Formats: sequence, C-alpha cells, structure tokens
Amino acid sequence: QVQLVESGGGLVQAGGSLRLSCGASGSIFSFSTMGWYRQAPGKQRDLVASINSAGIRNYVDSVKGRFTISRDNAKNTAYLQMNSLKPEDTAVYYCKMHVFRDDYWGQGTQVTVSS
Repeated sequence: QVQLVESGGGLVQAGGSLRLSCGASGSIFSFSTMGWYRQAPGKQRDLVASINSAGIRNYVDSVKGRFTISRDNAKNTAYLQMNSLKPEDTAVYYCKMHVFRDDYWGQGTQVTVSS
C-alpha cells in the first residue's frame, strides 16, 4: 500500500509563491505518473498538473507559466512550485499517484491566497 503525504500549503498574499511537496512510501515511485489536483469549496476536484515517469509535464491552462511540476525519484517526492498566486488558486491541493492501474491519494494541503 502506497502512502502519500503532502506539505507546503499555507496562507500567502496574491503574487506570492508556495512550493508543495508530496512524499511517497514504497519503491514504485519512479514508475508512476504524479498529479496535483485542487478542490475549492463547493467545486469538483480538478487536475492542475501532471508529470509521468518520463518527465513529460502537462498543465491546465489557468496555471501555465505560473506553476511548475517536478519530481525527484531518488527522494520519492513530487513538487508543485506555484508562483504569481491569485485568489482563485485558493483550494485544497491533493497529490495523486497513478501506477500499475492503481491510484493513490494524499490527504490534501490547504492553499489560501489573499487579495
């Protein structure tokens, strides 16, 4: 069973930056596709960015040029660098690991951007 633990959320002013981390247990991290999702109050959980095992990245249009997803296979950790944050980025951010047809979720970390 894989466990994911997110960290790095918090309160930041508009225009500021945060870096989220997602640490994974086990030894299959390097084979996975990692994704960052977010869920604002009353809204569905949406994909923000993903990175596959080959390092290919994808982003939702609203964060392109502001967010960067990365991974460190030696540390079993995925990251989401968030710059130029906007109030509409406020949400609970979740990481997800997709590997060998299974999905695993972290517990989420709150990101609040004040105007």
